[in-house]
Amino acid sequence: MTIDRVHAAREIAEETGVDLLVLTPGSDLRYLCGYDAHAMERLTALAVPRRGEPFLVVPRLEAPMVEVSPAGGLGLEVLAWDETDDAFAVLAGAVTARLGSAPARVAVGNRTWAEHALGVQRALPGSALELAAPVVDRLRMVKSAAEIEELAFAGAAIDRVHARMHSMLKVGRTEAEVGADIARAILEEGHVGVDFTIVGSGPNGASPHHELSDRVVEAGDVVVVDIGGETATGYRSDCTRTYVVGGPPSPAVAEWYAVLQTAQAASSAAVRPGVTAEAIDAAARDVIDQAGWGKHFIHRTGHGIGLDTHEAPYIVAGNDIPLVPGMAFSVEPGIYLAGECGARIEDIVVCTEDGVRTLNEGPRELVELPG
Repeated sequence: MTIDRVHAAREIAEETGVDLLVLTPGSDLRYLCGYDAHAMERLTALAVPRRGEPFLVVPRLEAPMVEVSPAGGLGLEVLAWDETDDAFAVLAGAVTARLGSAPARVAVGNRTWAEHALGVQRALPGSALELAAPVVDRLRMVKSAAEIEELAFAGAAIDRVHARMHSMLKVGRTEAEVGADIARAILEEGHVGVDFTIVGSGPNGASPHHELSDRVVEAGDVVVVDIGGETATGYRSDCTRTYVVGGPPSPAVAEWYAVLQTAQAASSAAVRPGVTAEAIDAAARDVIDQAGWGKHFIHRTGHGIGLDTHEAPYIVAGNDIPLVPGMAFSVEPGIYLAGECGARIEDIVVCTEDGVRTLNEGPRELVELPG
């Protein structure tokens, strides 16, 4: 970890006319300086003024944690505040000293707690708050070679979980029981945390973000399994496969699933530098539309992934950002038939210099599992 990311953020802020970035605990803070702080009512913030050196404001009781984190080796000034101090006044004073006046435009992280954002605004009267995403996302969207290998590690780990599905997903078991087994497998296969386990059996598969339930898996059920976790370095996995349990799919299901598989392959194959995010969405959507299933594809085709499971770039109509090498995102079209079943196929892909690298393997056809 070096100070380069912080300085790069400062350069983009200055280029875009932002006077001050304030980033509180979360993935932006971890990305820029390596400090994985937990969010709470006490203010922790990385402040990056457009002039002068960036600094960290932290509760004194947590200052030792900064020192042993990667942030401790960056040479950042650490302003430790005591319980009786006004942390926002500490931040404002240091910013004003660096800029020579109060900042006019202050950008805060998208997921900054409201009490912290409003506290910053109150301490810097006359400043206008805005989101830091236009600055930070420009950096985070394009992964380094090291980040891509972290995502590849996560992808391989979640692939191994899907490869074990035959021992977990069985007729007579509840979604919750299957989900508990999957969660254990996510940890066993190389993650340090479980982000989510979606097991949508039968009609529940028509709800893309279905929560685990006590529904019992029945013979012939189509089951959507969407799972992901966090690795020790904070990078995420996210992979969906669809299964049919205890018997082959009906001819009707097999027919529209083949359309979905073609759409997912077309979208992945379209990935290359210069193609827009919305064109990747269209590559999948056009196949599904032309086959007559368009109204059953009810979400965007994908989302970026890194230290967050969902981050920029979003693969959706209206996003005309051109892909560049290093962008990593999901390709996950789905077809959902309310009251009946659903299906989704999801891989994490990376835009390369000459095309695409897919970070997930394993079968993308409708996988038949014995009952």
